[in-house]
Amino acid sequence: MKKDIQIPIVSDVFMAIVKEYNEDFKCDDWNAYIINNKSVDLEMVLIVSKGDEEVTQLKTSVLRKKLDKLPANSFAKVEYINPAVLRLNNSFEVSFFEGNQMFDKTYTFKKGTVKDGTLRMIPQLNKEGVVIK
Repeated sequence: MKKDIQIPIVSDVFMAIVKEYNEDFKCDDWNAYIINNKSVDLEMVLIVSKGDEEVTQLKTSVLRKKLDKLPANSFAKVEYINPAVLRLNNSFEVSFFEGNQMFDKTYTFKKGTVKDGTLRMIPQLNKEGVVIK
């Protein structure tokens, strides 16, 4: 029965979009990161990302990334983000196992929220960016 299904709430796992300098190309890049701020490892982390905009019906291709393990109190780079994609809503659907229980959460960066004026220091990464909790 529906009332018997318990959906666990995700806490202490964040997505961030960070602006960082690319030494190879001598320019600033935007990169997406997943942050595990828990004191336990996450296993079989699956991330599905896409960008879209309803009014203009623009959308990006879907990217899928798998991490076998994301250690406790760590982070991992998920993908490079083309600056043109930041004018769209960018969603990251994250699923993972903590112990024997599966967790799932969608993080959405609304269009226009990731820009130079909204960047804040992210302590876990020691870089400036925008975080969704």
